[in-house]
Amino acid sequence: MTDNDTFDIAADILAHDFHMARDEIRPDRALADLQLDSLALMEFVFAVEDRFQIRIPQERLDPREAGLTLGQLSEIVDEIRSPATADSAARVA
Repeated sequence: MTDNDTFDIAADILAHDFHMARDEIRPDRALADLQLDSLALMEFVFAVEDRFQIRIPQERLDPREAGLTLGQLSEIVDEIRSPATADSAARVA
């Protein structure tokens, strides 16, 4: 799966579950600027995690800090899902 695929899936979640207009969903858009309250924002993150069957460590994801964008969220998801990351995590465990 590529970054674009991951972004498209996250965008679909925003459009379908959170009723955002598709033209407002861009990779450079900060999560804090999505016009979601803090609960809805966390629900979005949980929906992304559930869709990809991952958990994003809290230190990697504070959606209100540092202007984390949808594109960066997609990159984090891809990094967690990559085989190299999974192999590293298995060696540490």
